[in-house]
Amino acid sequence: MSLNRRQLILRSSAGLLLAGTVLPAMPAFAQSVDVEELMKPGTLPDKVLGNEDAPLTIVEYASMTCGHCANFHKNTYPHLKKEYVETGKARFVFREFPLDPVASAAFMLARSVPEDKYFEVVDFMFAEQRAWAFTQDPYNSLLNFAKQIGFTQESFEKVLTDQALLDGINATRDRASSEFGVNSTPTFFFNGNKVNGAISPEELDREAAKYL
Repeated sequence: MSLNRRQLILRSSAGLLLAGTVLPAMPAFAQSVDVEELMKPGTLPDKVLGNEDAPLTIVEYASMTCGHCANFHKNTYPHLKKEYVETGKARFVFREFPLDPVASAAFMLARSVPEDKYFEVVDFMFAEQRAWAFTQDPYNSLLNFAKQIGFTQESFEKVLTDQALLDGINATRDRASSEFGVNSTPTFFFNGNKVNGAISPEELDREAAKYL
């Protein structure tokens, strides 16, 4: 059932934004998944950096309100980008796995900026996570943050009432959970092999070396 405009904004505000997403219990999964299945297109187009022909594909499932994800993007992602993506060794695929409605709203905003600004906005969101994700008034905190990246209140509310976009983000999360056994963030797949947690640059190097 679709939400009307007011319902969705309210669901993306105040107390309801603090209500966590409860994932169903899933059967045990192997620590690797079929790469072809993992890379099949979903409802929303993937956000990708790097050469499609790179020998290593790293897929990250993240939540914008996840502190461990923010830690990875502050401390390890710059190393990944410089040493692997920009050198043609790896392709990086970033996928949504929101753990709560605040994260869903943040992903919706990131998906609504110009394509060439997407990763810049994601980086900024993680860098400033405490300013908008963990407050008593998440709706207005997120609105104030959104204004820093070019949104008006009108465009902000328009994004948060985009039911198709919300459904697409939820579909990405649900597929990751049901088909690939993702149940926490961040979760990475290195050429289909699962690695959980906010890995350090040194851990990234050790894992990447297995495929290069």
